[in-house]
Amino acid sequence: MGQWMPLLIIVGALVVVLALLTALAGHVRRRGTAGGGLRGAMAAYDEAFHGTAADSYYEIQVQTDRRSPLPDDRWKRGPRSGGRA
Repeated sequence: MGQWMPLLIIVGALVVVLALLTALAGHVRRRGTAGGGLRGAMAAYDEAFHGTAADSYYEIQVQTDRRSPLPDDRWKRGPRSGGRA
């Protein structure tokens, strides 16, 4: 039994660490906090090493924040003026 004890301690510690990481993953998924942090980290990496990727990231953010234009009334379908009703 004495020679199995270190192995059991290592396996038990591994199980505890995996259980804690699984609980943390569930917590992050419920709160939805993983996306923003990961997105910011990748943006910083792209800005440092891939200049065009950083430019694309900022352009996509601007397009996401931009409001879509309201539809113009003249493009609505309706009765034609000067033609058949």
